Amino acid sequence: MFGIKPLPGVRLTLISDVLHAPYSGMLPGHVAGFYDYDECHIDLRSLAEFAGCQILIDRAIAIDLNKNLVICQTRPPVNFDLLSVDIGSTPATLSVPGAAEYAIAAKPVPEFLASWNQLISERQNHPQKPLRIAIVGGGAGGVELALNMQSRLGKEEGRRKREEGRGKKEEGRGKKEEGRRKREENLENLLSEIHLLHSGAELMPAHNHRVRRRIQEILINRGIQLHLKEKVCAVEKLDRETNSKIPITDYQISCKSGLELECDRIFWVTQASAANWLRKSGLATDSNGFMQVNDCLQSVSHPNVFAAGDIAAMVNYPRPKAGVFAVRQGKPLFENLQQFLLEKPLKPFAPQEQYLGLIGTGNKRAIASRGSFMWESALLWYWKDWIDRQFMQKFSNLPKTRNTK
Repeated sequence: MFGIKPLPGVRLTLISDVLHAPYSGMLPGHVAGFYDYDECHIDLRSLAEFAGCQILIDRAIAIDLNKNLVICQTRPPVNFDLLSVDIGSTPATLSVPGAAEYAIAAKPVPEFLASWNQLISERQNHPQKPLRIAIVGGGAGGVELALNMQSRLGKEEGRRKREEGRGKKEEGRGKKEEGRRKREENLENLLSEIHLLHSGAELMPAHNHRVRRRIQEILINRGIQLHLKEKVCAVEKLDRETNSKIPITDYQISCKSGLELECDRIFWVTQASAANWLRKSGLATDSNGFMQVNDCLQSVSHPNVFAAGDIAAMVNYPRPKAGVFAVRQGKPLFENLQQFLLEKPLKPFAPQEQYLGLIGTGNKRAIASRGSFMWESALLWYWKDWIDRQFMQKFSNLPKTRNTK
């Protein structure tokens, strides 16, 4: 928006720890293998060039509000007159011993995707190794992750079987029959296990009963093992000794009920938490550490600081941490940043009370959820796919770089 409508005399600086920003709406499909990396990531360098914006690849770790400086991890501090904080959130893990060390958080997304791609690579190199995955968190994020992970792993299993079948055709009929018999006998050992743990009695508490019931039915039908009313209290790494060349990375989840679950990977998709350096910087935050903003997305304690997305907590409009709210805040954020710079009155913004949630089920179908409404159809997935691709098209079809000097 700043690229389309620039302000003379204003220098933009974007601080990001990645060059390619993931679009959360397409990430479940990327996990399932429906989208490649480029289709669901925004190239920030080309976007910054279009907007006449300086881009600094670094991680912000603090703000000095007395001197108006953003403190970065590796480079010198960055001066600002006006600051917008849009750093998202991460799953809360620190309260569970061992979770921060051994579990893979769903956010930051780049780190999650690196771990997922490594797992897929290991699966391709060692297809005979049994794989046990645990997902902690039974909200929409955890459910979608479980279904789309299972979809991708099923594709890998099918690819391996097709390759085995082609190899067997070159052998004698007797060996082929013997191989088929052995594979059938050991089928259970070759299948991936996915366990979904949730502390509540029902999955996806933010959605209506029909949606919750249908999602649970789908998970059970697909063999994903549910562990409801299980509060994880510890995560630990198990010491294994093996002479095998196959990587061994076993962990154990312990729950308050006494349940102990061994697994190869643990993915953490619990409630969102905020970066603790925001509160330490002196910004007004809520009880969970999220930055408190007014109806204009402006900090209630520091007028020259704004925020949007998960990290922002609108004082008058509490809302769930969902991407649909972040996207809707983009335009009013842009308008109020410009109004502030032009010393004009800010414009209040009221987010929608209800929103349409689309939960992908990993098989190019989706469930729509809004209030008490539920609808399941393949049409919904293709509709969402069209909307997401149209959104991403804006960033891949940027006009040629402008001369901003």
